[in-house]
Amino acid sequence: MDSDTPEEVMEEFKERRFGGWGVLQLTAGTGLAVYAMWAGLLMPGFRRVPLRLQVPYLPASRKQVHNVMTLLKGRSGGIADLGSGDGRIVLEAHRQGFHPAVGYELNPWLVRLSYFHAWRRGHFGKVSYLREDLWKVSLVDCKNVTVFLAPSVLPLLQKKLLAELPEDALVVAGRFPFTDWTPCKVEGEGVDRAWAYYIQAQRQPAAPSHPAEGKLNS
Repeated sequence: MDSDTPEEVMEEFKERRFGGWGVLQLTAGTGLAVYAMWAGLLMPGFRRVPLRLQVPYLPASRKQVHNVMTLLKGRSGGIADLGSGDGRIVLEAHRQGFHPAVGYELNPWLVRLSYFHAWRRGHFGKVSYLREDLWKVSLVDCKNVTVFLAPSVLPLLQKKLLAELPEDALVVAGRFPFTDWTPCKVEGEGVDRAWAYYIQAQRQPAAPSHPAEGKLNS
């Protein structure tokens, strides 16, 4: 008996009506596939990090990368991407003249994927992706920092950046802002928006409030 052609199989799939059992099987299969991707690609880097500091991987879009680089326009020197994912921010930063361009990513599979992207684009050996916990990385020499992290970890990261970054450092956050900081510039709209912050400005104490004019001091 001849095997069905791919076209026949697809036609049968389109015409078949799934009963309750079929829908359950399809749902279970999809769930297993998602879990397999999570276990193999995302979970390895999380095992060493407390639950409250875990940040799921979500790649930056082209528009988000563009907005981040627009905010970095006019800057020079090295750049550090904290939680670099698949490495696309680091690659674009290198392409636009930032040296050294370094990504810090705890997940070993994403580090390998980053190096694959660098090799495919002809930048292998010119950028660095380090498998390190960003909470333990020293940032004392970083003058340009980019972050695409979840809102739940930004307050704690804010403290680390204030404690370690040099006075002339610029931090660019994509997707979510630092809610306690005042950005010097914002680029983009919606989920593609990015915010730039000068560390020196965030360290300056808030201006003291003055009594209203005409009010006599007791």
